Amino acid sequence: MKNHPIPEEEAEQELDSIFHEIKQVFRVSGVNLNFRTWASYPTFFPVLWESIRPVAETRLFEESSDQLRALAARLAGKLPRLDAASSVGLGDSQIFQIQAALNLYHYINPKLLVITSMVEYACQHPTMSAFQSQRQDHELMTRGIPLHMYPMEMIDETPDDATRRRTFRDIQRTLGLPGINSDYRTLALWPEYLYSVWHRLKPVVTQPLYMEAALALREAAQHMASHVLPRLTLSEDQLRILGRKRTQFFETTAHFTQLLPPLIVNIVLISLDWRSRQDLEKSPFPIEFSSPVLETSP
Repeated sequence: MKNHPIPEEEAEQELDSIFHEIKQVFRVSGVNLNFRTWASYPTFFPVLWESIRPVAETRLFEESSDQLRALAARLAGKLPRLDAASSVGLGDSQIFQIQAALNLYHYINPKLLVITSMVEYACQHPTMSAFQSQRQDHELMTRGIPLHMYPMEMIDETPDDATRRRTFRDIQRTLGLPGINSDYRTLALWPEYLYSVWHRLKPVVTQPLYMEAALALREAAQHMASHVLPRLTLSEDQLRILGRKRTQFFETTAHFTQLLPPLIVNIVLISLDWRSRQDLEKSPFPIEFSSPVLETSP
């Protein structure tokens, strides 16, 4: 029986504190699905986070994620344009919010793919000791949620209205998803727009060039995890904490490394209706050590 993701609003005590720290370290306004799923392994998750945090708060990690995002923009730029907004009547406020929501996911998804690839690699290559030394001379980036980042608001995974339900089911069937991603649930705040996006995106996801782009992103992230970034250390003793759920955890993590590359491509394709490829190669929230950030209390 698979573990169910823990909603952010249901996190208590130690988990609530970890979720808060995740948002500050990853500079994001919500806790994404992979972390909420890993959190359903309550004994192991704090151990995992203590291994992730020292890597995720380095500037090298941020810059590696920036490189992956730029690669995604270049690859998606070779695919057909969606022009999804042309058939939907959107007001200025809706357009502003949609663009802000897309910026949120365009920023965080490459970071999630890199860190998930690192977790997958660490599970496949456990260390002898949990205290294996790592280089500590990497420059640390400023923590905190960037000002003006869109809040990670989203529609329930099983919405009341039929239009959203049909769209969600079609997305899941076509993409082979066990659940509906946060990205689509956020875009479902504007259901007609999501329907238009998906109607145009659906025929693209079966094209060879699209699949090649997703594979290239996955391979780039795997290379970063194994050869570029500091080692994310998990010892054999620490992995034993998972007990009989060890295989399930490995499979869940591998699933995310497969799910995230096409999702990254999709967000870029949707964003290309609003922004140029060259603009999308840049981080929506670049690191500027003097820039203000929103530090929230747990």
